[in-house]
Amino acid sequence: MIKLKFRRPSPAARKAMCDVASNSKTYLYKYSLISKAEELVKKITGHKYARVVNSGDSAIMAVMNILEEPFLIPDEGGWKGFIEIAKILNKKILKVPTNLGIIDPSFFEEYLDKLNDKPSALFVTSFAGYTAEQPIKKLYKICDKHDILLVEDSSGSIGDPKRKLCNASHSHIIVASTGSPKIVNVGNGGFISTNDKKILKQYLIRMIRADPITCAGIIEELKRAPDVFDKVVNAVAYLKKNIDNVFHKNKRGVNIILPSDNPKKDRFKIKKHINIEKNIIVTCPRYERINKKAISIEIKNIEPKCLSKENLDKILDLLSKLQLSKE
Repeated sequence: MIKLKFRRPSPAARKAMCDVASNSKTYLYKYSLISKAEELVKKITGHKYARVVNSGDSAIMAVMNILEEPFLIPDEGGWKGFIEIAKILNKKILKVPTNLGIIDPSFFEEYLDKLNDKPSALFVTSFAGYTAEQPIKKLYKICDKHDILLVEDSSGSIGDPKRKLCNASHSHIIVASTGSPKIVNVGNGGFISTNDKKILKQYLIRMIRADPITCAGIIEELKRAPDVFDKVVNAVAYLKKNIDNVFHKNKRGVNIILPSDNPKKDRFKIKKHINIEKNIIVTCPRYERINKKAISIEIKNIEPKCLSKENLDKILDLLSKLQLSKE
């Protein structure tokens, strides 16, 4: 049995949130907490403006609300909120064909040239299906050339030390969730950052601002985001290196996705050998991961201190012994 712990907010974040929650005079300094959280978001993304909000979906909704339709999204490996929120706002979306979630820049430019509708924005996650890094910089250059905004959902990439992801230089707008379990792991909340002030001036932003308790947690979690990101990405790279049948083997990611003829059966087989409080295995096909029969092992959901070589080797040994169904 492999003993692992499901990710929780860091002790520093939990303490900060408890301190704010138990302080009867929080109202006196709540705006300073909100402001501090937003300053840290700007520092980590590089954008001029930022707002902390009550969820990642709220951040997406605020951006979609102010932009004209249609919106572009990947045909798989994106976030389901892209589809559901556009539906709520009664705005049209167009799905860009991908290679298992990855948008090929050359194809993308050809695709744009053939469109009848002029899209206002491309909504894309930093990692397709959380398992493969999108070519954000190249997509940004194409979007910029065509007067399209690139909106990057960086929930899985906050703090990227290489600055390839969650970077204002490569995204017009960055949105993120700080819910659980994310790189910045507070349990709720999110943010928007941009250089376009009008995105954040709409009245809706006032309605979805994060509370000071959430902001206290975000402040602490942002400080450790680069370290958490590194540990998760390095763990995934180690697993991918030692697994033959894994999707996007040579791409950075925060989970691993393996083909399976019977995902539900294979998920059950793995769960029997892993002791963890919550589920870390997702079955596919699923828009947010991959539209093929597969299982996704959510390494990002595991407490970083549990991502030791010893535990990773145990996972590799387990997968080898179970011999999951192969397509």
